Amino acid sequence: MEQNFRESLWKQFGASIDMLENAVKMCPTAHWDTETKFWYNAYHCLFFLDYYLTLEPKDFAPPPPFSFSEFEDRMPELTYSKDEVLSYLNFCREKCRKLISGLTDEIARSNWENESKTMVYPVVEILLYNMRHVQHHAAQLNLLLRQEIDNTPDWVFRSQTYL
Repeated sequence: MEQNFRESLWKQFGASIDMLENAVKMCPTAHWDTETKFWYNAYHCLFFLDYYLTLEPKDFAPPPPFSFSEFEDRMPELTYSKDEVLSYLNFCREKCRKLISGLTDEIARSNWENESKTMVYPVVEILLYNMRHVQHHAAQLNLLLRQEIDNTPDWVFRSQTYL
């Protein structure tokens, strides 16, 4: 796999993760656990970011203290703190960076498929799907920030971290 492609993919995927991080960091404590469930929207995004970065989805397990609640279509038993969510975000960022930096033609052409086989994508496509999902939720969180505190983080053009 061409290094230039991996670097470009990482810079844009990393920028999406950075935008999510900036929104989480900007959320005031008073707005973290309200009826808008800011924390939950961030957690949901990270859970699936982690899941879609797992090349063998049957082996997926979120790190503690996170649960499989997203697969069970229910809210987690507890409200995750901002520090917990940011820790999960950093875990996912590093997992994403490592996956992209080690991406070979063989891995890129292999299929990612969930256990029920309702989602079957080439690995490159699931990476793009995943990046779009992160950006979608970062935008939702920015909308909540605009509505609640009339402020949002700046646009991130590309990740400042390297492969």
